[in-house]
Amino acid sequence: MATHTSFERGLMILAEIADSGDATVEGVALKLGIPVSTTYRYFRQLRERGFVQEDAGIYRPGHALLALTGRHLTQSHLAEVGTAVLKSIVDAVGETAVMVIRVGTQAMCLRRAEPDKAFKYTFAVNELLPLTAGAGPRTLLAWAPSDVVRQVLDGDLPRFTENSPSAEQILLSLAQIRSSGWAVSRGELDPGAVSVAVPVMLDGEAVCALNVAGPENRCGSRAWLNSTLKTMNEAAENLAASLGSLASRRTTREVSDDAQNSA
Repeated sequence: MATHTSFERGLMILAEIADSGDATVEGVALKLGIPVSTTYRYFRQLRERGFVQEDAGIYRPGHALLALTGRHLTQSHLAEVGTAVLKSIVDAVGETAVMVIRVGTQAMCLRRAEPDKAFKYTFAVNELLPLTAGAGPRTLLAWAPSDVVRQVLDGDLPRFTENSPSAEQILLSLAQIRSSGWAVSRGELDPGAVSVAVPVMLDGEAVCALNVAGPENRCGSRAWLNSTLKTMNEAAENLAASLGSLASRRTTREVSDDAQNSA
């Protein structure tokens, strides 16, 4: 029989509660092969921290676990609408557009759309890249928790081109990005490329970044940058409103469920 660490057991129990919706200590203990007394201690700790709530021996996801599930729903919504959002940007600016999310200390391209004349931009769908190079990844780093920023800057910083920034340059840029609300990079991932990115904000968090990239000879002017930023900011605001509506509907359902459970 496989043995599991305390952390692994906690994750297994959380996953079981999230999947089943309603769970009992005895049922989870039997399914996961964990002693009932041990399982009860986990449930007690999870309840104290808001991950589960109890009603006459029946355990359901608590507010903390629902918040984690909500994050998953947000990403699912981004994946669902991402292509349409990016195509609208491509139609307006005529360059490659990508939607980037943060996965721990890395950036991942969630969705991508290209025009017929697409610049061969490095970032492919589902590819992971550091948060340090490129406008989109660095936009996400600018709004990342301080411990994530510290971990990224203390680690090895890969250099894709001679323009890939140093730790000092990155740190200086983060405050500027937060102040201006956008980031631009020139040749940091691909030589001769220009990219510009804006965050999509929800409850003070950058849930993703919208990023447009193209060659310097088409995208190097201030006029192009201003025009592209206008299009991207409009798309970001519309996407944020869509996410806000989704969160509102989810909260309404949770309040309704709580009311029914307490009735």
